[in-house]
Amino acid sequence: MSDCPHLPVLPRPEPVPQGMTCAECVAAGTDPVQLRMCLECGKVACCDSSPLRHATAHYAETGHPVMRSHEPGETWRWCYVDCALV
Repeated sequence: MSDCPHLPVLPRPEPVPQGMTCAECVAAGTDPVQLRMCLECGKVACCDSSPLRHATAHYAETGHPVMRSHEPGETWRWCYVDCALV
């Protein structure tokens, strides 16, 4: 894990998840794989192992840098800017 300058500027407390699954996958009729939650706005999206990669698309559209796992029992975070676990 690395030190990330994006962590101190994230909202506290962490945002409420906007859903339980990837809404874009549901709308497209695909199965989401390994859910992520944006720590800037609470958007829940699928990872790059999913066919449509909605978490990465969210970062590309918004510039929100840090996501965390939205899977039960997982607490890791990923910074898209630093390309690192944080």
